[in-house]
Amino acid sequence: MFISPVSEEAAGPDLAAYYERQRAAWGFLPNYAGAFSTSPEVARAWDALNQAVRGGMDRRRFEIATIAAARARRSTYCTAAHSTFLRDICGDEPTMRAIAEQPDGAALDAQDRAVYEFAGKVAEDAASIDASDVERLRAVGLTDGDIADVVFAAAARCFFTAVLDGLGAQLDPQTAERLPSSLLESMIVGRAVAEP
Repeated sequence: MFISPVSEEAAGPDLAAYYERQRAAWGFLPNYAGAFSTSPEVARAWDALNQAVRGGMDRRRFEIATIAAARARRSTYCTAAHSTFLRDICGDEPTMRAIAEQPDGAALDAQDRAVYEFAGKVAEDAASIDASDVERLRAVGLTDGDIADVVFAAAARCFFTAVLDGLGAQLDPQTAERLPSSLLESMIVGRAVAEP
């Protein structure tokens, strides 16, 4: 990391609570937590935004959109982490593998591919989105609310990936170890995995 994160020992009450929540969720203190250590109020706001976005939509669709946005933003951290969530939380290893093996989304069914490609385009160049992109999502069954949810997921991921990569956070080896090396290789789209 390019900054020196506040240590757990030196953390004030708000930061200590944030670190504790991250440790409880992951089983270890993830590297990204240090990126927020100088501003626990930003960490708290991010948690609230992320929960609002994720909680407002289908979890599987959220993960597919998030992986697409993370890949578009070249975030190894988020690509790998959310691939594990798609597999472990959503119970969808086939889709996780399909994306890892064909990162352009070509192996996905029509609806998932449309979501994946749209979210990637939002993350890469939102100003290039036009009515035909939205109509493609409607054509595969998404409502206006569903479409907005995909935009929220992709846009939120842009913030988080910029924070992590801007401050040099690297994917935790503990997360990398949860993925087969053949799949992990395709998820290293930006920064390398942190050394153990």
